[in-house]
Amino acid sequence: MKVLVNDEILDRNQAKVDIEDRGYQFGDGVYEVINLYNGVPFTLKEHISRLYRSANEIGMKIYVEPEQLCKRLLDLINVNNMKDGGLYLQITRGVSHRAHQYEDSIKPRLVAYPLPYKSVQTAQSAGVEAITADDLRWLRCDIKSLNLLYNIMVKQKAHEAGAFEAILIRDGVVTEGSSSNIFIVKGGILFTHPATNKILNGITRTKLLEILDKHGWQYKTEPFTKEALMEADEVFLTSTTSEVMPITNIDGVTFSHGKPGPYTQKFQDAFRNVVNSEVGSAKKA
Repeated sequence: MKVLVNDEILDRNQAKVDIEDRGYQFGDGVYEVINLYNGVPFTLKEHISRLYRSANEIGMKIYVEPEQLCKRLLDLINVNNMKDGGLYLQITRGVSHRAHQYEDSIKPRLVAYPLPYKSVQTAQSAGVEAITADDLRWLRCDIKSLNLLYNIMVKQKAHEAGAFEAILIRDGVVTEGSSSNIFIVKGGILFTHPATNKILNGITRTKLLEILDKHGWQYKTEPFTKEALMEADEVFLTSTTSEVMPITNIDGVTFSHGKPGPYTQKFQDAFRNVVNSEVGSAKKA
């Protein structure tokens, strides 16, 4: 496997992390995960745009321009002969002596590498289970930072309960999943939390809302309660790796008769059509 480290593509065993890298010591950095379909990084520009936004929000200047970074990622895909799977990309603030404060002169450290392909089609066809948990994270969830400790804690809690995801509740309101955005359908209308500091504005979430706009399907980006969640007709999550994933059981309560609901299936198909169309266009270009 080849990996990208700053400006170089290296063998994986050549890639090293300095013990005083601020990402290693403080989680001081940002990251993205990008899905690949037939060698095409889907919504690459959107992911890179969010990466730069996250970096800007923490006061970190990325030393390479977005267009150059995209080119390097494409080179990494080609040298690894990647088809389906993903890319993990992170940028830390850099290496310096251990202190909470930092000097502006330190250079950010960039690392990117391939992720193996994991099919989600079986889960999408059957639906998955979820649990609910208190949302005790910091209040800048809109930044895709390396600080994921609480997300890990609740994701592990879900795993130990035999569930796929943990749905987070803050002050009685559903925010998002530990690694996903949450949607409900009630009376034929789709609801999802607005893109505020309390959630990460997912790329798949944004793409799905664009699809809804195109088709004239009704939706509302407004907060909804745990009670509304548990009384929903359908529930699903979105994320880069899960795409549109039906949730058929939450805390032991069954939804949609234990299978993906008709609206969820419609959204799955519409999203997949867009993926196929955009990937096909990219391959022809």
